[in-house]
Amino acid sequence: MPRPFDAVMLDVDDGHWIYAEEIGTRGGIPALFLHGGPGSGSQHGHRLLFDTARVHAVLFDQRGAGRSHPYLATHANTTQHLVADIERIRVHFGFEKMLIVGGSWGSTLALAYAETHPERVAGLVLRAVFLGTDAEVDWAFRRAPQQLRPDLYASFAAALPEGEREDPLKSYVVRLTDPDPAVHGPAARRWFQFERILSEFSPGAATLTEGAADTGRIPPTPILEAHYIANSFFLAPGQLLDGASRLGSIPGVIVQSRYDLLCPPRVAYDISRRWPGCRLEIVPGAGHSMNDPGVFDAMKRAVTELAGIK
Repeated sequence: MPRPFDAVMLDVDDGHWIYAEEIGTRGGIPALFLHGGPGSGSQHGHRLLFDTARVHAVLFDQRGAGRSHPYLATHANTTQHLVADIERIRVHFGFEKMLIVGGSWGSTLALAYAETHPERVAGLVLRAVFLGTDAEVDWAFRRAPQQLRPDLYASFAAALPEGEREDPLKSYVVRLTDPDPAVHGPAARRWFQFERILSEFSPGAATLTEGAADTGRIPPTPILEAHYIANSFFLAPGQLLDGASRLGSIPGVIVQSRYDLLCPPRVAYDISRRWPGCRLEIVPGAGHSMNDPGVFDAMKRAVTELAGIK
């Protein structure tokens, strides 16, 4: 496993400090990794996407996530703040242009940055494209599980008090954005399990585990996801798709799993049609998870290709 050769806490204002680490070779091909969620934080395994002999890669934890501080903070935590943080990171590390790699929410943020600063992007490798629309949220957390995993959806709804079951998505977001840990804690544990099962092509469980919400650490991702969902990801309707023309000839590869329930192929297809420099690569027999068969390998090949490494 590659280890960072340096790490720093960057003051990005608004009371936020973000953790950023460098791997690879200083002076190598500049690259930046954007984690998903929002809120999941960068993981050690993400470092394996990069050839450390040739690439100078930065991985960081977005506001409120991972090792950044304050943990789980939602104040001054919007898409626009995160885009500004990426630009601050670029300047701090002296990158003129960067290869940007991101999956799921990381793809959303990569597109938002690239449409704002196209001149600073050398290439994009995206997995499981998500454009931050209300329709996508409705699909991922209501329509897809209702139609394709109805037993899972039923257990997700049944975990709520009876009066909150008519619209489980809305009810969970209300609970997850409640400041009381007694309210958001159990909801976060159930949401986390629900989303994990949806993300896997062959999940080990078909329904939520009874009693799983009662104990253990509160998972961070549902808290920050709910904050962004409640605010439509701080994007105007259709903003990223409409802005795809700004990507122009930026080279890009989209790695999209055929059976991704959270981020379906249609979204990746739609943006690839408006982005001349993009190639869409479909991975068969895989779901949303980067650990499903073929997904990680396809991403690594794309990173190697766009970094110009032969």
